[in-house]
Amino acid sequence: MSIFRVILIVACAMSLGACSKLRGPVVPDVTSVVVDKSDRKMYLVSGNTVKKSYDVGLGFAPTGDKKIRGDGKTPEGAYFIDRKNYNSQFYLSVGISYPNAADIAEAKALGKSAGGDIFVHGRSGDRWRKMQDWTAGCIAVTNKEMREIYQSVTIGTPIFIRP
Repeated sequence: MSIFRVILIVACAMSLGACSKLRGPVVPDVTSVVVDKSDRKMYLVSGNTVKKSYDVGLGFAPTGDKKIRGDGKTPEGAYFIDRKNYNSQFYLSVGISYPNAADIAEAKALGKSAGGDIFVHGRSGDRWRKMQDWTAGCIAVTNKEMREIYQSVTIGTPIFIRP
């Protein structure tokens, strides 16, 4: 077998393995994401129509708006999806544009950092299965749901997080 053929086989196998997380349904035409913290729900929306809803876990201190790094709260407000991480520590993830300028100013007035790295993500293993609010401020869904969300939203999609 030629070296070219071996390289081709290895490259094909690697590309198939890389796509394994992204098998499954896609919600079409998602124009925004809405999270209702009090109901522990996230909605994928197209125009004015809810296309899909998910139960979510929040930060370990779920009541109230995130103010500073380490407070365990999930932020509230208008943001957008600013990145996608296929190799996330928590299966797959999409980044939320927290902190915005107002969040930074609010934390600075308290003499603190606003923090960052807030994501919608899956779960790392089964150990979190029974814990509803366990993240450091992120929004958690099942890995199956995260596959669907990851494929359905694009960078720039608005995300509105309500109290």
